[in-house]
Parts: sequence; C-alpha cells; structure tokens
Amino acid sequence: MHVAPPSTATVQDHVALAEIELCGELIIAASAADEERLSPDRIDEVLKVVAERSALSGPSLQE
Repeated sequence: MHVAPPSTATVQDHVALAEIELCGELIIAASAADEERLSPDRIDEVLKVVAERSALSGPSLQE
C-alpha cells in the first residue's frame, strides 16, 4: 500500500470556513439565549440575513 507523503502546502476552502464561522455565531447566540430554541427572526439577525438581502437588492425602484 502506497501512502502519499504529507503536503506542506495548505489548502483553504473559503466556503467551508465561512460556514464554520456562521455555525459558531449560531452556537454563541444559542448558548446566550434564554429560550430553548432560537426563533427564525433571531437566526436571521445572527446571520445578518436582512442586511445581506438589503445589500443585494440595492435601492428600491418604487420610491
């Protein structure tokens, strides 16, 4: 059986790192919460979903 030698180069999966960071944020929020579960609104707040949607949609055309 041939085993490849350990590589000295590091490979970073930026998507995986971002997902781990978001999971960490959720864990911190859940541990600080008084209720048993985080509400969907609180999850959106922790993950900054509303801010992200606003940034993606840009200025409203109906103003």
